[in-house]
Amino acid sequence: MICIRTERRTNKIRSVIKARQSSLKVVLENIHDPHNVSAIFRTCDAAGIPKVSLLYYLESFPKIGKKSSASAFKWVEKERFKNVRDCYNHLREEGFKIYASQISDDAKYIYDIDFTDKVAIVLGNEHRGISDEAARLADERFLIPMYGMVQSLNVSVSAAVIIYEALRQRRFNDMYEKSTLSSKEIAELVTKWSNK
Repeated sequence: MICIRTERRTNKIRSVIKARQSSLKVVLENIHDPHNVSAIFRTCDAAGIPKVSLLYYLESFPKIGKKSSASAFKWVEKERFKNVRDCYNHLREEGFKIYASQISDDAKYIYDIDFTDKVAIVLGNEHRGISDEAARLADERFLIPMYGMVQSLNVSVSAAVIIYEALRQRRFNDMYEKSTLSSKEIAELVTKWSNK
């Protein structure tokens, strides 16, 4: 398929790239349902998250269809890891704090977490949640307050709630208005994206 590089499309691409939040990342640990993964990628793209870490060692990464992901899958970069320690070490080398979503007595409420730092958000498997190792090695654990009989949101819904709380905090601090990329990096990405 040939992509036509119109001025309107180029301006849209440039605008989206400039709003990308390189200091915000999502980590998916063994999430197996392709619809959940697709929905999370769509939310990441909508919130300007440029890269997702795929941490898969118990489950196979699901096959993602273009229809279910609304093509968001091609606009968000991916990096793969086969164990928690390698993933977390890589994130910390890049300067990320690691915040894991977990329902536990010592977890903070999502609204008490500062998502304006350089933060990686860890989301776990639909049935098991995050692994003990992922929880133990995280810098912080947090949860979404719930007051129903069932203490569980679908993982893609949880991701949307969390990511949009991060978006809210970042918008309040004008982080979408100030690109962290250089003019050269923006120009290179515009060229790359124009060919997608």
